[in-house]
Amino acid sequence: MEIKIKRLDHVQICIPIGKEDEGRSFYCGILGWKEIEKPDSLKPNGGFWMMAGDIEIHVGTEEFENKSKRHPAFEVANLEDVRNYLDRKNVRIKDNTPIPGVNRFSFFDPWNNRFEFLEKE
Repeated sequence: MEIKIKRLDHVQICIPIGKEDEGRSFYCGILGWKEIEKPDSLKPNGGFWMMAGDIEIHVGTEEFENKSKRHPAFEVANLEDVRNYLDRKNVRIKDNTPIPGVNRFSFFDPWNNRFEFLEKE
């Protein structure tokens, strides 16, 4: 049997329980992602959903652990401008190991979720 992947549907990240307002401030305010309606059946679980370009980001809430390599990576068209903007907003940035033909860096939200932005040469 072949598993036929059609597309990436969504990425789920987590923040601590009760931190939705701070999450909206970071993701929607600083990153400019747009909040979308979460299904009523899931609203009691906490969290919220957003769109980052054409990718859905589901922000869940849970008891929190801060150490992980997992991350979504987003290709952008203006990597240095984005890096400078995040730096001005005091967002923690980490240089990544170089990859030939790809410029990239990681940044961290207030709960230590890692995100990667990259630009292909």
